[in-house]
Amino acid sequence: MVDCGHHHAHTSNTRRLTFAFAVIFFFMVVEVAGGVISGSLALLADAAHMMTDAFALGLAISAQYFAAKPADRRLHFGYRRAQVLAAFVNGILLAVLLCWILIEAVSRFANPVPIDAPLMLGVAVLGLAANAVAFAILHRKHERDLNMRGAVLHVLGDLLGSVAAIVAALVVMFGGWTRIDPLLSILVAVLIGVSAARLIRDAGFILLEGAPESIDVAALSEEMLQESDVIRNVHDVRISQITPEQLRLTMHVCVDKDSDVPSALSAAKTFLERRYGIRQSTVQVEVGSCLDRGSEQTSAERPPARDDAVSPRRLSAARPAPVGASD
Repeated sequence: MVDCGHHHAHTSNTRRLTFAFAVIFFFMVVEVAGGVISGSLALLADAAHMMTDAFALGLAISAQYFAAKPADRRLHFGYRRAQVLAAFVNGILLAVLLCWILIEAVSRFANPVPIDAPLMLGVAVLGLAANAVAFAILHRKHERDLNMRGAVLHVLGDLLGSVAAIVAALVVMFGGWTRIDPLLSILVAVLIGVSAARLIRDAGFILLEGAPESIDVAALSEEMLQESDVIRNVHDVRISQITPEQLRLTMHVCVDKDSDVPSALSAAKTFLERRYGIRQSTVQVEVGSCLDRGSEQTSAERPPARDDAVSPRRLSAARPAPVGASD
């Protein structure tokens, strides 16, 4: 079944990336021409920075294209992880670029170079306008797509760099202090570096099959017991992320009788999709005694019924599965 909401979001993201790429690429060509005509090395260096961003946006667009391809015999979950891979690569590219900026800034602080402030100011203003347009196209509040976050960070780096260049040009024009240029470059590099580190961490966590932080497995297991009277134990709950928007889950549930299996399976699948939006789930139903109860962190058990009162549910203290045991 095709997820229409996801398809619409995917198409919108691809369109936004394409528009932003066009803006960045066009301004890069203008900057290269201006650098060649004026003989300004600074303009050519900034054009090289824009070329890096154009490459990053092109990478993000290609990732969106591959993510839209359906699953096949070898890639059962499709190509959506391409978005996460692109985000990880973009994070690494940002880190390398920031290291170069820091090294160059230290060198220029120790050995200041002459700056053509009026030309620098004019190009910086144009760069600010171009990057502001690209940023407005790409930025969305609470963006969860890591690929889009990586692209936005690249454009944000140029946007802040343009602001810093404008401030530095004004200081040089009216104060003559050229060291302001490398100082502001270091400040921008640190600000972008924090976001780049977060992007690499988030993408790497998904590639390592990490569970989403927004889901408490213990609470999920307890809620599952409340969802169905025939389920008496939930254990071995494992959640991973194909992308932040697409989760997959495996779990074991225990019932008393064979006749309880269809009801338990239906209740579990319906609950997972309705409560947590998890559409790809594998639920193993065990009848009678549970074969593998899992750990305290991934299990919950319905206490034995009492005649005098209804006992509250509690987390099981079952022993962890032996090393080497299969799911």
